[in-house]
Amino acid sequence: MNILLLAIMVVFGIAAILTIIRIVRGPSILDRAVASDVLLTEVMCVLGAEMAINGHTRNIPVLLIIAAVGVFGSISVARFVARRDNTTP
Repeated sequence: MNILLLAIMVVFGIAAILTIIRIVRGPSILDRAVASDVLLTEVMCVLGAEMAINGHTRNIPVLLIIAAVGVFGSISVARFVARRDNTTP
């Protein structure tokens, strides 16, 4: 394994652990939504770095699907929170 890829995985692994802690601890649903977007972005960065280091483009469909899930998830949470805020007096 390439030493650069290993260093990238370690750094993003630590960031992912901290992000998962934020998802678990909260305190609000918006904090959890932002943390899940950050986690998806970290996964995309690791896949992109792996593609750049190894010189291939096999992971592009995976990156597109992860990006779509992140966008649709953020929109869903925003609509949920907006609807909940409108119903509370």
